[in-house]
Amino acid sequence: MKNARPKNKGVLGRLLKLLFKDYKKPLIVVIVCIILTALASTIASFFMNLFINLIDEGLVSGWSAVSGRVYLAIGVMLSIYAVGWVASFIHTRTMAITTQSFMNSMRKRMFSKMQELPLRYFDTHPHGDIMSYYTNDIDTLRELISRTIPQIVSSGLILIFLVFYMLYLSAWMALVVAVASVAMVLVTKKIGGNSAKHFIKMQKSIAKSEGFVEEMMEGQKVIKVFCHEQQSEADFDKVNEQLCHDATNAHRFANILMPIMGNIGNILYVMVAFVGGLLIVSGNVSNVSLSGQAMGIAVVVPFLNMTRQFTNNVSQVSQQMNAIVMAMAGAKRIFELLDEEPEKDEGYVTLVNAKEENGEIFECTERTGTWAWKHPHGDGTVTYTKLMGDVRIVDMDFGYVPEKTVLKNVTLYAEPGQKVAFVGATGAGKTTITNLINRFYDIDDGKIRYDGININKIKKADLRRSLGIVLQDTNLFTGTVMENIRYGKLDATDEECIAAAKLANADSFITRLPDGYDTMLTANGANLSQGQRQLISIARAAVADPPVMILDEATSSIDTRTEALVQQGMDALMKGRTVFVIAHRLSTVRNSDVIMVLEHGEIIERGNHDKLISEKGKYYQLYTGAFELE
Repeated sequence: MKNARPKNKGVLGRLLKLLFKDYKKPLIVVIVCIILTALASTIASFFMNLFINLIDEGLVSGWSAVSGRVYLAIGVMLSIYAVGWVASFIHTRTMAITTQSFMNSMRKRMFSKMQELPLRYFDTHPHGDIMSYYTNDIDTLRELISRTIPQIVSSGLILIFLVFYMLYLSAWMALVVAVASVAMVLVTKKIGGNSAKHFIKMQKSIAKSEGFVEEMMEGQKVIKVFCHEQQSEADFDKVNEQLCHDATNAHRFANILMPIMGNIGNILYVMVAFVGGLLIVSGNVSNVSLSGQAMGIAVVVPFLNMTRQFTNNVSQVSQQMNAIVMAMAGAKRIFELLDEEPEKDEGYVTLVNAKEENGEIFECTERTGTWAWKHPHGDGTVTYTKLMGDVRIVDMDFGYVPEKTVLKNVTLYAEPGQKVAFVGATGAGKTTITNLINRFYDIDDGKIRYDGININKIKKADLRRSLGIVLQDTNLFTGTVMENIRYGKLDATDEECIAAAKLANADSFITRLPDGYDTMLTANGANLSQGQRQLISIARAAVADPPVMILDEATSSIDTRTEALVQQGMDALMKGRTVFVIAHRLSTVRNSDVIMVLEHGEIIERGNHDKLISEKGKYYQLYTGAFELE
């Protein structure tokens, strides 16, 4: 707990700094309104003292002598209450608008940050846990900013005003309240500390629970196929029971705090009444106060009213401690996300539109269909290299973690227009090579050159724009078929999208859909077959029209008949492009210019189909069925 406090202070300070930085003016308005509201809510005790004194005076001097001052006091008090009501309305409305605007801003910051994070982050964090940032964690901030902080500021100001009024009326009774306040603080610290510890655990359990549910929803078909429902329920029960346990402990301490504080307040009320009555009856003890009034009903009655108001506000502040702890746990997770190291990009070579005249490359603004790498040099000169799709890997080593090497001493080249296939068992490193070409990860040793340029010098966005990729696992987004195809090239026309679909042999089934290319897709294209989803994915790559294509098990989810149809489109798509193919179906790689056989991260064989068959090595065993891919 000793180490946790500074962190929470830092988190709260950072949150408030961010809030005031973006919303300084409305927050100043809110603070002024809260001050006015706090004054209005505490001024009643002051006027009660005044009224009682006026009544006492009226009993002696007659009603006519004090009536004017009574009416004036009532008018002033009503005016103050009206100002307090207006201030309360303004601060509540302004805070609601400010909170929602801040939440909107925070979500944008979080989502923008996620776009900057490397693929490694998403590979090492459960998706449900990441989703919890946008749901549970952000909701705790909403509660903190919209309700908890204004409540604490308001209650704090009321307590300050009440302390002043109490000292103004009677220092003796104020001393009784001070002693009780110490007891309240100790109780809040003890119970609130235990509650805070369990609220932090509850936040983590919620994130874990959401991660589990998200995983089960994605794998629902697998659960059904293997009759895994009961085991899934049992696993969920464990996660849910832990959440229930943590939530129960958190709320158990939180819920007993208010009744305890309420009872302390009741005891304090009785003690103040007793001490006040004792001071009135004794008569020989002078009333030490700023007002100089003698001890009497005019002092005790307003003081009792202030005592009740004092304990209620202390209880409200203590009750908000749990909301602060929850919000700090959520804010800490959000700031950890915002503080994640972004994907580093030291590249300075960019991809530009170009035209070729008399053998020279020139940059241009219009789209010509010709691209070039713009390479600035230290001496201020700029050279242009035509984008051809020549990829060369030299002596490359790589491991996802330092202690385990996945690829060892890999060397290969793919000249423009060549089709290079990777074959090997699961885990041999085939997909890893394509991840490294895209710079989803950076290599540990060796070089990867693209058109003679080290890819570390190329800006990642420009590098990836020059590459097209079709993955084994398709990802379709909520939107129309046309919009999903256009995802490969955002400025593509409808005609270009349809041409790409025809190239991938997807046009025939798309036109048979209820609304054709305007058919809405949801839930990752759940209303389509796996093969149809893959065809749209291939069409998406086709519309991008990149010089280099990566096909990672691109036809693995397509049946044999569909594969025959799509293979024609794939051949047209690959024509004139450098293509890297990963396939378990060896029939799809027979016509490759070069076939690389990988085993345990090393290339053990290379050559075309006929050469590798004649060598009767591992590829021969795989192709003839003597050895099967795992």
